[in-house]
Amino acid sequence: MNDRVYIFDTTLRDGEQSPGCSMTVPEKLRMAAKLVELGVDILEAGFPIASDGDFEAVDAISREFPEARVAALARACTLDVERAARSLERCKKARIHTFIATSDIHLKYKLRKSRQQVLDEAAAAVELARRHVDDVEFSAEDATRTDPDYLEQISIATVEAGAGTVNLPDTVGFSIPSEHAQLIGRMVESFGDRAIVSVHCHDDLGLAVANSLAAVQAGARQVECTINGVGERAGNCSLEEIVMAMRVRSELLPFETAIVSEQLYPASQLLTELISFGPQPNKAIVGENAFAHEAGIHQDGYLKERTTYEIMEPTTVGVPRSRLVLGKHSGRHALNQRCADLGFQLNREELDEVYKRFTALADRKKGVRNEEIAEIVRQVAGKLQPAGD
Repeated sequence: MNDRVYIFDTTLRDGEQSPGCSMTVPEKLRMAAKLVELGVDILEAGFPIASDGDFEAVDAISREFPEARVAALARACTLDVERAARSLERCKKARIHTFIATSDIHLKYKLRKSRQQVLDEAAAAVELARRHVDDVEFSAEDATRTDPDYLEQISIATVEAGAGTVNLPDTVGFSIPSEHAQLIGRMVESFGDRAIVSVHCHDDLGLAVANSLAAVQAGARQVECTINGVGERAGNCSLEEIVMAMRVRSELLPFETAIVSEQLYPASQLLTELISFGPQPNKAIVGENAFAHEAGIHQDGYLKERTTYEIMEPTTVGVPRSRLVLGKHSGRHALNQRCADLGFQLNREELDEVYKRFTALADRKKGVRNEEIAEIVRQVAGKLQPAGD
């Protein structure tokens, strides 16, 4: 279907290779199980030439999840492609994902090769990969800084060599949405129905999700992304953000994925457990504060009608419930609700006095705990003087 967008998860490859994200083979298996449950279309399990651990992870995931489409990364050279093919020998739905840099800056300073050499190596790698598997993806590293004419030339060459997917990465997070859409639209038109156009956007300018959405609107039908947006430098396009953007704003983004959205928060939590850090508290969709409200005006609106300040139900992404955080910005409505939750029914006079003492305490603290609120209520009900902190 034209509106179907495939989710290519690279948490276990690009995500795992970023500082603090390394995982053992058993940890990768645990994360892979959750990604399968989440419903990702392609699971990039590792870079087999990089280490024995990555080779073992690709092999183990292929055996453990026979119905999953598993991808292994390989540079555009014989050694890498053969190593990737061996790691996928027991995979029922194998994909070899081969890549080479295409921008002049990479050709000059990193590869020290001509455009023709790189084109020839890319096509040869795809041809070799096709001898081993039916599903081959080619990535033009640093595509967004590549001369568009050359990018089109090398991409068409790899499609003719057998690539069913051509990925055009914004490797250094350099692009902006309007520019990205123009490039992707050109490539979509060039390929026609011969290959799926994929994007892999990094977040160096904070535009990875925006660029990926612009690409989908321009005709890309695969998005490469990671849980919590982990990845090199500033990270990758966040899987949870792009999926929910398409779901919440379906009238403007009429695209379908196979993602089971209720597994987004559990997947985020598991990744946090396995690596050395979690998402920032204000991270969209899965951050600790994504469904938390502290400002009194927000709390009052939320308690009257949830949709005044929430554009999605927390349960749709696997978050158990919204939270009202009580601090110095909170209002009487939220405080009264918390008191009721704690078993206290207050009249207007009592609520006014409790609120007065609560705000005095909240001014001196980062937050007020439930037991502190209960103590204030007991003090007011017993006409006692406030105790010290």
